[in-house]
Amino acid sequence: MQQRKLGTQGLEVSALGLGCMGMSEFYQNAGEAEAIATIHRALDRGVTLIDTADMYGPFTNEELVGRALRGRRDEAILATKFGNVRGTDGSFAGIDGSAAYVRKACDASLQRLGVDHIDLYYQHRVDTKVPIEETVVAMAELVRAGKVRYLGLSEAAPATIRRAHAVHAISALQSEYSLWSREVEDEILPTVRELGIGFVAYSPLGRGFLTGRFRKPEDLPENDRRRMFPRFQGEMFAHNLKLVEHVEELASGKGVTAAQLALAWVLHQGKDMVPLFGTTRRENLDDNLGAVEVQLSADELRRLDEVVPKGAAAGTRYPEPGMQSVNR
Repeated sequence: MQQRKLGTQGLEVSALGLGCMGMSEFYQNAGEAEAIATIHRALDRGVTLIDTADMYGPFTNEELVGRALRGRRDEAILATKFGNVRGTDGSFAGIDGSAAYVRKACDASLQRLGVDHIDLYYQHRVDTKVPIEETVVAMAELVRAGKVRYLGLSEAAPATIRRAHAVHAISALQSEYSLWSREVEDEILPTVRELGIGFVAYSPLGRGFLTGRFRKPEDLPENDRRRMFPRFQGEMFAHNLKLVEHVEELASGKGVTAAQLALAWVLHQGKDMVPLFGTTRRENLDDNLGAVEVQLSADELRRLDEVVPKGAAAGTRYPEPGMQSVNR
């Protein structure tokens, strides 16, 4: 597995990371046994970046990841997140970036994961009620205490990133990025590259849409959260499916899967770029990992830009409430 550096503080991870959210919530999953087997397969294949968050489950995903890493902790770069506050009943209680909450959340995550340190600790969403400096000072205290090794932000705006990085080095920004979600190219990617911050691209497969798995909205399970997302609804779905068909056509001509082509496109956007794909099954994991072997020529990259131009996707990437908490 290829390795890539995130930031300039020494953090090095596999070129592709495994996102574990769907193993516990939001999407249909294959059960805990298959989830743990998938994490183990990822480690066997050289994937080191294993990503979770306290809110997934809620709370149960960290426990699952912790169980999967028992006896194999030293093979993983373990990333988790805080800031999205949830109740045990699954309710959402807003975003909290206060210093007290940072400390409380970290200790709770360490306990659920069953580890003595977190390799990469992200603020999951920016709390606009709390100065980012207060949040990062508290996160930096965790580094000095040995509870955390590196710091990250998620869905932060350029000005927020600059202010945070001035307090303590930020090693990675995690935000959505894929063939059909390219807003970060305008200001965010130039900012993190200027500051020497790595970029972790979540949903590089457009929440599974770019794999070609879904041909109509009804293909999504009834309890699948994606049914709430504009891009998976009605006329927007039909429009976006045409984009996927173009990707499938190019992938077929190259002898790769649509998922491999979409992931390879993200990998080709820079050596500081680490796509974080989510899967709950070993067969999908193996297919996705094939992307690291896919080489794209300048002409092939141009063709992808032509068939899926920036801004081509219909619909926002989250429903309106979710859009209020991104790029803050």
